[in-house]
Amino acid sequence: MKVDASLMFDPQRNGPMAAELEQLGFDGAYTFEGPHDAFMALAAAATATRRIELMTSVAIAFARNPMNIAYLANDLQYLAGGRFILGLGSQIRAHIERRFSMPWSRPAARMREAVKAIRSIWSSWDTGDRLDFTGEFYTHTLMAPTFNPGPNPHGRPPIYLAGVGPLMTEVAAEVGDGYFLHPFNSADSFDALSRPALDRGLARAGRSREDLVVSAQVIVATGADEQAYDTALFSARSQIGFYASTPAYRPVLEVHGWQELQPKLMEMSKTGKWVEMAGLIDDEMLSTFAVTGSVTEVARKLASRCRGKMDRVSPVIYQQDTALLGDLLTALRTALAES
Repeated sequence: MKVDASLMFDPQRNGPMAAELEQLGFDGAYTFEGPHDAFMALAAAATATRRIELMTSVAIAFARNPMNIAYLANDLQYLAGGRFILGLGSQIRAHIERRFSMPWSRPAARMREAVKAIRSIWSSWDTGDRLDFTGEFYTHTLMAPTFNPGPNPHGRPPIYLAGVGPLMTEVAAEVGDGYFLHPFNSADSFDALSRPALDRGLARAGRSREDLVVSAQVIVATGADEQAYDTALFSARSQIGFYASTPAYRPVLEVHGWQELQPKLMEMSKTGKWVEMAGLIDDEMLSTFAVTGSVTEVARKLASRCRGKMDRVSPVIYQQDTALLGDLLTALRTALAES
């Protein structure tokens, strides 16, 4: 099982941190769409490393168009020497329409078509054939030689898709090279929601489980001392409260019978009651959606939770502490070897 870690939000620190993670022995490092662009941050990481895989986990597909994404991914694959993984997610309607001012409709179908369009563009660059992609959401029929970078010497980057709901998860298994399991998950929700949807998507495409990389992000709370641990616990509760307030993530709560909490958290989020929202995440919910404890305890729980189900795992610790990440990686490798 490969183990990945998150890079910082600070673009100036991404290069040095990626080099540190590589030195520690992590298999991959990723950025995600937050206060900075997910692609830009990886450029510095690519030039500062030689081995570690670099991925967007995730970049927002619907905030861009397939041509724009195809260029960005192609350039990062070239810059990283073939170590780039294009991770895409849909975000939610409010952000796409109101933050990015982009169209929203039938997100699962749109994502399926976006992936096909990106690959069609790459194919035209590889072969020199006329670009001729016409779909329901995207049309790309012009590629003059001036704008054609030609075949990438490192090949095409794999495409991983993130999904929470069943339709998007099915699309990930149908057309993606990998699937990112959203951090708001539990062992039970994966078995009840994600795994059956992945099986349906694979069956639709005539693929097997071996054709898809499943990568799980798991919320983790640990710390080098009591104060750091308490801070990590609050961060984990806050993040769970934030995710649980989103209507699209309600099915995860429903698996555990906690669906009535979602509208309450959503109303609180509208008035900025973030601290109070964290207070509603009790110990049972915390231990269901997050892995908590000492570094050794977390490593054993992660190994137990992901063994036989995941191909990659990323402990999400919400702390910019590479020493702690290194200790966790060592403990996790040991726990996996003992299993």
